[in-house]
Amino acid sequence: MIAVFDGHNDALLRLSKADDPVAIFRDGGAGHLDLPKARAGGMEGGFFALFSPTPDVPLDFTVFDHPPYDVPVPGALPREVASHPIARQIEIAQALEAAGLLAMIRTRGEVGKDTGGALACVLHLEGADCLGPEGEGLETLFDAGLRSLGPVWSRPNAFAHGVPFRTGSDGDTGPGLTQAGRALVRSCRDLGMVVDCSHITMRGFWDIGEEGLPLVATHSNACAISMSARNLTDAQLRAIGESGGMAGLNFGTMFLNPDGRRAAAGALDHAVRHLAHMVETAGEAHVGLGSDFDGAPMPEGLGSAAELQVLVAGMEAAGFGADLIDRICHRNWRDFLARTLPRD
Repeated sequence: MIAVFDGHNDALLRLSKADDPVAIFRDGGAGHLDLPKARAGGMEGGFFALFSPTPDVPLDFTVFDHPPYDVPVPGALPREVASHPIARQIEIAQALEAAGLLAMIRTRGEVGKDTGGALACVLHLEGADCLGPEGEGLETLFDAGLRSLGPVWSRPNAFAHGVPFRTGSDGDTGPGLTQAGRALVRSCRDLGMVVDCSHITMRGFWDIGEEGLPLVATHSNACAISMSARNLTDAQLRAIGESGGMAGLNFGTMFLNPDGRRAAAGALDHAVRHLAHMVETAGEAHVGLGSDFDGAPMPEGLGSAAELQVLVAGMEAAGFGADLIDRICHRNWRDFLARTLPRD
């Protein structure tokens, strides 16, 4: 079984709605990711996202059944509204760590360390809506274990603008980082944090590169296969490789299928096509997986973390060599974190 280190999941958000999140994660449930599913699929760890949903505005996935589409994103979320779900999800992550189910990665020396059966966890903030306009709260989150941050989800905030869910368009959909956003990115750089470009506009992507960080898109695919504002152009993929960064394949079917549909059938084959193109363009040392488990509709045959080896089999059938598969599945993310995170 090939080990997997995954670049993005939303399990903590799902668990935040449960009465006993520790028991559900330990024993298994209806979601895409929990400890039994991870063990069945060979998943050893990944980036666990903290996310603040817009109250009473759930994302309606049925809109992805009828392309072309251009889904309006919600307006900015007040800091006080964003802060409560983040605090709840941090509490859950800490409870899972205390129960021996997660093992937080905070430093380079903890990458690849024996976790005693717990899943390795890089804590990630998906959209910095819970921070003050001058980055207030960042160091508190860092002290709690945060090691990765995406300045923006698809809705705008004080730091950046995000891309809409739109077919037939790349990510050049609006402004990039604000001055506050540039300051936030520099603070993350100084702390040794990963800065994630998934969801940010193309201009924001290049702005982050100008601050001297490795360019990272934890859960985004290739526009060359599926033209979506959430995916990456070849120029962006090349820049990721040249900067020493990473691109993680998003399993969300609407970002895999060339027509942008949500359809599960056939999406697994398109996932392999995306991987091949991403490797060819960014380089084989700069591509990994970024499933979006518990945050997006999954391909047929890859319905949860338990089926991760199905994707491995798809890569093997497509002629990917053993070393390349090992890189994509876990080694590239581990190598990246081992040279990026704070020193011990």
